[in-house]
Amino acid sequence: MLAKFWDPRTARILCTALTFALILAFLHTAEETLTLFLFAILFAYFVEPLVSRLERPLHGRVKAIVVVYLILVAVLVGIGFLVGPRIANEGRSLATSLPTLVDRMGSGQLVSQIGQKHGWSEVRQVQIQGLLVAHRSDILRYGQALGGKLAEPAQHIWWLILIPILSLFFLKDGLSIATGMINLGRNLEEKTTIRGIVGDINVMLGSYIRAQLILAFLTVVSYTLVLSLMRVPYAFILGPLAGIFEFVPVVGPALASVIVFVIAVLTSYPHLVWLFVFLGAWRLVQDYVNAPRIMGKSLEIPPIVQIFGVLAGGEIAGVVGAFISVPVIATLRILWRRMTSDRSVDAPATSTLSPNQK
Repeated sequence: MLAKFWDPRTARILCTALTFALILAFLHTAEETLTLFLFAILFAYFVEPLVSRLERPLHGRVKAIVVVYLILVAVLVGIGFLVGPRIANEGRSLATSLPTLVDRMGSGQLVSQIGQKHGWSEVRQVQIQGLLVAHRSDILRYGQALGGKLAEPAQHIWWLILIPILSLFFLKDGLSIATGMINLGRNLEEKTTIRGIVGDINVMLGSYIRAQLILAFLTVVSYTLVLSLMRVPYAFILGPLAGIFEFVPVVGPALASVIVFVIAVLTSYPHLVWLFVFLGAWRLVQDYVNAPRIMGKSLEIPPIVQIFGVLAGGEIAGVVGAFISVPVIATLRILWRRMTSDRSVDAPATSTLSPNQK
């Protein structure tokens, strides 16, 4: 009688669904902790090439890690002495004047000032002023919402200390972690599959992080240098900000360009046409020259999927979620491809973080 009500196949499906539900609930509950560890892993991938290169000459991985960290600290201190004071001054100035500039824009006062500089007719100025005044509450609300989103990372400023500390463990014990994951397989076939997954994720994350860092560095240098030469206000703030947004595929660079242009408009910058030309030209160079050469096919994810991932990640975990969404999607793609493949590729048992570690 009990067999009529108990179907093993149905029970397995229900158990699987329940397991996934519990996993999703755990991910939602431990969202900040998991995000912190993900950033630690990404930082470990950032410094791993230099650690591996110094490991043999220094006769030890721990010595190489210490030297790399000392180099990073020295570089950061040097940059701080060179441009730190100017960045701090521009940051304070922008934070102080931005509410006033947004209010001027919403009231229409800024339109009159810009219109007089560019020779707009009074009719056009009145039309634009009327449009801005009619939507003043919406402009202020969206401005406050955007400011809140951009300020979210500041709430996790203490992560700047925790991330390098946690990365030490991944750099030091990367091979042990990878080996432990492979040994979770119950038989040779499962171990081969896990080994392939670990190898694919290792290659993907390493290529992606290094490519993104190079692209972000190019953006920081280009924006800061060109905006300074063009005398755009707050160039030493806008340049690094554009570099940070470069880590958010597709959506981030576009948003950075909009922010730069809006700040220029709010500060009554006189050469808006040339600024627009530079922003458009740099995106063409970055997207069609630099990115294909540097990024290659490390992700193999269509742009529409990247946009969906960024928007979904931002909705789930704010700015932090937008940053890590694409690597997470690429990892899930690797897992799905490996688990549904008819045959497993026997990849070498390398560490996720330290392929040269012994």
